[in-house]
Amino acid sequence: MREQPGNEGKDRPVAWHALPPEAVLERLGSTGAGLTEAAAEERMARHGPNVLERERGDSLWKLLWRQINSPLIWVLIASAALAILLGKVTDGLVVAAVVVLNTLIGFVQEYRAGKAIAALGHMVPESTTVVRDGRPVALPASRLVPGDVVRLASGDRVPADVRLLHARNFQVEEAALTGESVPSSKRVAAVAGDAELGDRASLAFGGTLVTSGTTTAVVVATGRATELGRISHLMEQATDLSTPLTRELARLGRIITLGIVILSAVLLGVGLWRGYAFSDAVMVAVTLAVAAIPEGLPAIVTIALAIGVQRMAARRAVIRKLPAVETLGSTTVICTDKTGTLTRNEMTVRALWTPDGRYELSGVGHALDGQLLWGGKPTDAPPEDVVSLLRAGVLCNEASLLAGSGQDGSGRWRMTGDPTEGALLVAAEKVGLGVADVRARRPRLDAIPFESEQQFMATLHADGPEDRDLFLKGAPEVVLRRCAPETDADAVLAEVERLARQGMRVLAVARKDAPRATSLQPQDAEDGFTLLGLQGMIDPPREEAVAAVQGCHAAGIRVKMMTGDHLATAEAIGLQLGIHAPERPGLTGARLSELDDAALIRAVEDTNVFARVAPEHKLRLVRALQAKGHVVAMTGDGVNDAPALKQANIGVAMGITGTAVSREAADLVLTDDNFATIVSAVEEGRRVYDNLIKSLAFVLPTNLGLALILMAAVAFFPIQEVAGVHAPLMPMRPTQLLWINLVATVTLALPLAFEARERHVMSRPPRAPDAPVLNQFVVMRTGLVALLMTAGAIGLFLWEFTRQGGARDAANPLPLAEAQTMAVNTVISFQIFYLWLCRTLTGSLREVGLWGNRTVFVGIATLVLLQAAFMYVPFFQRVFGSAPLSAGDIARSV
Repeated sequence: MREQPGNEGKDRPVAWHALPPEAVLERLGSTGAGLTEAAAEERMARHGPNVLERERGDSLWKLLWRQINSPLIWVLIASAALAILLGKVTDGLVVAAVVVLNTLIGFVQEYRAGKAIAALGHMVPESTTVVRDGRPVALPASRLVPGDVVRLASGDRVPADVRLLHARNFQVEEAALTGESVPSSKRVAAVAGDAELGDRASLAFGGTLVTSGTTTAVVVATGRATELGRISHLMEQATDLSTPLTRELARLGRIITLGIVILSAVLLGVGLWRGYAFSDAVMVAVTLAVAAIPEGLPAIVTIALAIGVQRMAARRAVIRKLPAVETLGSTTVICTDKTGTLTRNEMTVRALWTPDGRYELSGVGHALDGQLLWGGKPTDAPPEDVVSLLRAGVLCNEASLLAGSGQDGSGRWRMTGDPTEGALLVAAEKVGLGVADVRARRPRLDAIPFESEQQFMATLHADGPEDRDLFLKGAPEVVLRRCAPETDADAVLAEVERLARQGMRVLAVARKDAPRATSLQPQDAEDGFTLLGLQGMIDPPREEAVAAVQGCHAAGIRVKMMTGDHLATAEAIGLQLGIHAPERPGLTGARLSELDDAALIRAVEDTNVFARVAPEHKLRLVRALQAKGHVVAMTGDGVNDAPALKQANIGVAMGITGTAVSREAADLVLTDDNFATIVSAVEEGRRVYDNLIKSLAFVLPTNLGLALILMAAVAFFPIQEVAGVHAPLMPMRPTQLLWINLVATVTLALPLAFEARERHVMSRPPRAPDAPVLNQFVVMRTGLVALLMTAGAIGLFLWEFTRQGGARDAANPLPLAEAQTMAVNTVISFQIFYLWLCRTLTGSLREVGLWGNRTVFVGIATLVLLQAAFMYVPFFQRVFGSAPLSAGDIARSV
C-alpha cells in the first residue's frame, strides 16, 4: 500500500497494519476528531477524488481498422478496386460486399469485449459517514481523503482502505480480495509488518462488505492507492493474448497472401507473354486472388464458434469472447481457486472430539443427510458426550436454519448468519437434535457476543426454574485458558493440531453451571469451565470436482490451486482432490515474493498448491506458466482474481458468487460455479477445434483447386477471338468463383460444425500451442484433392465447350456460359462427395455413422436448391453469368 500522508506526499510503501492507531493518526496528521474542512480540501487537491479512473479504450475507428488491417482483406480490397477500374463493376461489388461482411463480423465481436476496469468503480460506495471538524457528516465516498475518520456498521461497504481505531465485533467479507471462504474478524491491535493481505486484521479494504459489528477507522489510502486501485493497475498491465487458433489462422493467412501475390504476378507475366491485353491479364490476376482466398473462412470460423457457444451454454458455461471456445481445447494448465469452485463454499463439521473419543460426521454442505460414525461405523444413537457437545454448539450460536419453506427439494437448508456457526446447526440436525427444539427447551437469558479481540462467545441459558447453563465457544487456546486445571491441555492441543493438519477450522466448546444467574458479566466467562469437546469443520470438496480433476489428468491437463486460504487447508483439500502430492509441498505468497522470475518459472512447474496468494502473485504465476509455453485457463470469482483472469489465455469466472469485476475480465462464465463444468467446456472446446480443422480441410482444397484451374487455363488454353477482340478463355468468371467460395463452400462446411466429438477426445494430450493448424496428412490430402478437382473441372469444361463448337461470335455466348456452368457444377459435386470424407480426420465414416450428423443432409439439400437457382433464375444468371442446363448436361457435370 502506498503512503498518502497529509504532510509528506512521498510515494513509498507503508505497513499501516503494523503501526498502533496513535502512530497512524500522527503519521497522517489527523486525530480522532477527524480532519478540518480546510485540511480535507487541501488534501483533495493533492490526492484527487476517491475514484478509480478508467483509461480510455480503443475508439470505434481503431476497432474498425483492426478488422481491415489483414493481408487477405487488403488483397480482396485491391482485387475489388481493380475489377471496378477495369469495368467489371458487378464482379468488383460482389468482392467488396464480402470484405464488408467479414469486417462487420469482427467489429461486432470485438466491440462487445469486456469492460473490467469500469466494473471496479462500481465497488466504491456512493456515500459514507465521515467525522469532519469533530462532527459526523454524510459525504460522497469520492470526497474521502487520507486522514479522514469514518464510521462503519454492518451492511456498509468499506469506502477506502482504512486502519481500525476502535472496533466491536467487526467482521468483513473479504472473499473478493483474499479468497477467504468466511468473513474475516478485524481487531485494532497491530499485526506483523510482513503479514499477507488476508492476515492484516487491523485493516479493512475498499470495496469489501461489513457483515457484523461497528468500527471507527482512519482512511490510509484512496483511489488508485488502495488495494482495489492496485488491482486496477495490475489489470492494465495484463495483456489480452491471441488464441492458438487465431495465431495459426493469421500465420496461414500470411502464407496464403504471399502465395497469392507471387502467383498473381507470375500469372500476369504469363498472360502478357501469351498475348493477353493488359486489362485482361490484370483481370486474370484478380480472378486468381478471388479464387485462392477462402472468403467464406471467417464466416465459417465465427459460426462454428457460435455453435460451440450455444452448446457450452447448455452445459452451464457462458462464453463472452468467441475465440475462447477454441482456446479451451488447447488448454494445458488450469489454475483454479479453491472456495466455491473445487469446494462447495459450505462449511461442514466433519470431526467431533470429546474427552471420551473421536467421532466423524458424514454428509457434506447444508444437506442434512449424514451419520455419526465411531471407528468408521455408524452409531445407533449419539452418545451423551456428543449430544452435549452438539447441543452447546446450537445454543452458543447466532445463526439460524430456515426450515419448512426454507428447505429446497434436495434436502438442503438455507441459513442466515456466520457460515461457521451454521455448520454447527447442520451437525446437530444430522444426529437428530432439532435446533428449534433445543433452543425452545433452553431459552437464552443473556450473551457476551463474539469479538475479534477476545476470540470467544458466551451465552447463558435457563435449564428449569433455577438451574442455569453458561456455554463458551471459541478458539481452542482461548477456551482452554478458561477451563478447570484438570483439563489435559496437551491432549486437546495435540488433537487440534491433528485436525488442523487436515485443513480443518477447529472450535472448542465448554460449559459451566451458573445457578440462578440472570445476566452475564465479562468476569463470568473467565474461568471454571469444563471442556465439552472440539468440532472440526472444513469447506469440503465437490464430489464431481474429484472426478473432474481425474478427467483433466487423463486429458493431459495439469490442475493447480491458487487460493487466499491457509496453506494447511489448501494442501488438505488438494490431497483429497488428487491435486497435491505430499512430496511436493505447497508454496505461500510470502515465499513466492522471494523468488525471482527464473526461480518462479522452475517452482511453478513442480508445485500444484499455492496458498495465501495476493493478486500480483496470481498474475506472476500465470505469466510464469505462459513463459514455459503453457496455454493457461484461470478460474476465479473475486476482484483479486481479475488481473490473472485477464492475463490468462482463457479466464473463467464464477457466475453465482463471482464479482462483476471478475465476470467482466473473464472469457468464460460458469453459471453453476462448478469446476466440473470447466472440464465439460474443455471437452466442448476440443470438439469445436476438431470441427474447425475439418472445415479447413474441406475449404482449402476448393480454393487451391480453383487457383489451379485458372493457372492451367492461362498457361494452356487458347486465346479466343470474339467480335474481332482477343480475350482469354476462362473456365469460370470471378463471380462464379465467389459463388463457389461463399455460397457452396459455406453451405457444406457449416454442417461439419455440428459433428459429434471424436471418441477419444479427452484421452489425448492437449495439442502443442505452436503446432501448425494443418498437419502433414491434411496438407497432403489438400493437394491431392485439389488436383483431382482441377482435372475433373477442366476436362469437362473443355469437352463441353469443344463439343458445342465454342463461342464463335458475341451473338452466341451460350456455349461458353453453359460450359462454365457445368464446370461450376462439377466442382460443387466434387465438394459434396468430399464432404463425407471430412466428417472425421482420425477414423472412418463407419465410426461416425452415416446418420450421425443429419445437418449434413440439410446442407446438401440447401445447396442443391441454391444451385438450381444459380442455373435457372434470371437474376442469378445476370449476376453470375450462368446458363440453364439440360438434364443431360447436369448428369454429365455431376
